[in-house]
Amino acid sequence: MEQLFIRQLDYEADGAALFERIRSLPYAVFLDSNRAGADRPLSYNRYDIVAAAPRYMLRCKDGVTTVEDAAGEVRECDEPPLDCLRRLAPKYAYTAPYPFVTGWIGFFSYDFGRRIETLETRAQPDGTPDFMFGLYDWAVVSDHATRRCTFIACHDGQGGGADEPGFEELIERLRTPVLSSGDEPFEVGELSSNMDVAAYAKCIDRIKRYIHDGDCYQVNFAQRFSAPVSGDVWGAYKRLRGLNPAPFAAYLDFKDMRVMSISPERFLHLSAGRAETRPIKGTIARQRNSLADRCALDALAHSEKDRAENLMIVDLMRNDLGRACRPGSITVDNLFGLESFANVHHMVSTVTGQLRADCDGLELVRHCFPGGSVTGAPRLRAMEIIEELEPHRRGVYCGAIGYISRNGDLDLNIAIRTMVERGGVLSFHGGGGIVADSNTGDEYRETLAKVSSMTDLLSDCRARAVAT
Repeated sequence: MEQLFIRQLDYEADGAALFERIRSLPYAVFLDSNRAGADRPLSYNRYDIVAAAPRYMLRCKDGVTTVEDAAGEVRECDEPPLDCLRRLAPKYAYTAPYPFVTGWIGFFSYDFGRRIETLETRAQPDGTPDFMFGLYDWAVVSDHATRRCTFIACHDGQGGGADEPGFEELIERLRTPVLSSGDEPFEVGELSSNMDVAAYAKCIDRIKRYIHDGDCYQVNFAQRFSAPVSGDVWGAYKRLRGLNPAPFAAYLDFKDMRVMSISPERFLHLSAGRAETRPIKGTIARQRNSLADRCALDALAHSEKDRAENLMIVDLMRNDLGRACRPGSITVDNLFGLESFANVHHMVSTVTGQLRADCDGLELVRHCFPGGSVTGAPRLRAMEIIEELEPHRRGVYCGAIGYISRNGDLDLNIAIRTMVERGGVLSFHGGGGIVADSNTGDEYRETLAKVSSMTDLLSDCRARAVAT
């Protein structure tokens, strides 16, 4: 029976300082609540999680699932990928009061949906795996409610997990601040989109025809931006999280790719059998003038279009949760709530349910993936239209990033406001839900508002390069 090794560390208000100390280790990850200086309720951005050096790295690409061990040896896994996740990290009923007691951290790409639904392939692939998850035998969990920072490790007396003598070295490393002279340069080339305004408008017209013909009610449509880059991606992420603090942010260094997410949206949270989803649907750009900004927020609150879009997705997610939760347990705890971020206001609803005894968190993911807020309704037809009209596959964008704990709990974001660096190319997307009465110009401007923190980052990096 595996046991937990637990040691208290000095509290760090900002998890980035802890991550600095271990980021050179293989497959270092940082699930970032951006709590430092935040004024949000602690109910959903209470914890930071830092980990590295996983026992296994599990990836699925082109229909093949592989397992890489700590020595770098790779073998194929011939069972379905979710079953492989279950087998390699069986559930243990740990009673420790922490959300993550070792387990999987990583991402499901949007294209993992192809393992759940049958889709004709049209969009160009970008080489991103369908999913990548590391099985982490240790992690540091920072609790911003209790102001406690805890090192948690899984100890297997049979030698299958981390072993206790190694923990002290890790703990000493985590207690030692990193002396830094500043961020390394991050250089950015010309930014381009995979469609111009005319091409975007043509796609919106096509979606409206599909809606008019009764194919669907809503389609989430996105454009992809990309630019050549070089330099320190971690330094860029630190500036990005400062430009737009978000409660479900993450930084993943997966060797040949780095993921920077400042997502404001929770996809699925499961704790002690209670499942929660918090879909965002309805966005308006913030204004510099405080009176104009309050007017924008009021306009969003009373927008019939946005409320109708939000309600469609709430109904879809109620149905999704109902496939894995006990009958009669699904409730809408908050409908049409409003949340404000650095560059936009969002309309957010909360749906909850109690998981059935015969389902686990991975089964919940399978029933709900991809999130309805980033596909449209009905989901499968919306995904088919996305595949037809978007020139490139989405990769990590609109997938899910987070953890699957060994105690059965999980927390996954919707990977919006997410940048991926692979092979010296940085890419990210901006999109929105299209309905029958969508205005093409407004929708296009909304995509730009949603990526404004990321484009501001790139402008800042260029300005720094010129200054030096």
